[in-house]
Amino acid sequence: MKKFGTILIVVLLVAGTVTAWSIFSSITNFSGAQKSFTVDQSIVKKGAVIGYLSKEGLITNSIGLHLLSMVLPNWDLVRPGKYQLKKGQTAWQIARMLKNGRVAEVKLVINKLRTKEDFAQLIGNQFSTDSATVMQFISNNDSLQAFGVDTSTFYAIIIQDTYQFYWDTPLRQILTKLKSYQEKFWDDIDRRNKLQSKHLTDIEAYTLASIVDEETNVASDKYKIASVYMNRLAKEMPLQACPTIKFAMKDFTITRIYEKYLSNPSPYNTYRKKGLPPGPICTPLPATIDIILNAPNTNYLYFVAKSDFSGMHHFSPTYEEHNRYAIEYQKALDIYMAKKNKQP
Repeated sequence: MKKFGTILIVVLLVAGTVTAWSIFSSITNFSGAQKSFTVDQSIVKKGAVIGYLSKEGLITNSIGLHLLSMVLPNWDLVRPGKYQLKKGQTAWQIARMLKNGRVAEVKLVINKLRTKEDFAQLIGNQFSTDSATVMQFISNNDSLQAFGVDTSTFYAIIIQDTYQFYWDTPLRQILTKLKSYQEKFWDDIDRRNKLQSKHLTDIEAYTLASIVDEETNVASDKYKIASVYMNRLAKEMPLQACPTIKFAMKDFTITRIYEKYLSNPSPYNTYRKKGLPPGPICTPLPATIDIILNAPNTNYLYFVAKSDFSGMHHFSPTYEEHNRYAIEYQKALDIYMAKKNKQP
């Protein structure tokens, strides 16, 4: 009997040690500091989540998690969402994270987007809402009416920045936050005064900034290009902005605008249609929006890229001067393309 008692004590000690080890020792040993995983409606049961973590190699063993899933109270289902695992985490830490539904925040980084499909794909890749649902929503004027935009001006509610959300944040809530930030951006008294002085609405300034942003990455040239377009608008001249042709063609790889492209009947063809296009052609940098508001007063009506392909431009007040620079650039471009086409 004494021997049996000794054995039982040893067994209990071993079992206790194994249990403590499985619960309080690290079960994450992946490369990198952290990894994320998503719990959707197909794996919300705690056993399915634990099985998923094992299958994906995110944990080295699941004993501790299974034990804790049986003893921790009020834990039947795991909240859907994106969770963050850290290297060196224990079963106890992971179990508490899952039980309490401590989902990780999603950083929505918005840089330059061009088409509505770009936005839909971005949201679909990072949130529970799929891209098809996003496209359906942002392609419907009735849906967008609450945000003060339509299908053409939709991007005007988006200011490039980084936003924090949860993975299961509904699309309407995402758009509401973006709209709120956009309103805060424009509520700056200095920006409002400058809009008035330029005789522009916020959507018009945003649209003009989107064109300038597509013309060049050179900040100093952006100011002058903005002044060219402001002068053309004032004189009721066509903008003749090449980036709007690329947008109309839905081909952003075009490097040369040929005459055949200019017959495109799209309302974004600013060679045929006077004034601004129906809406922005990308999400511009906030700095470029401010460039529009601070565009200098010049007499420039034309600009063309310099023939040294530096990314800089020549600016001219007359067509005659502009044409000389344009011919110079076209010759340089012809030579460049000929050499490029000869390469094997």
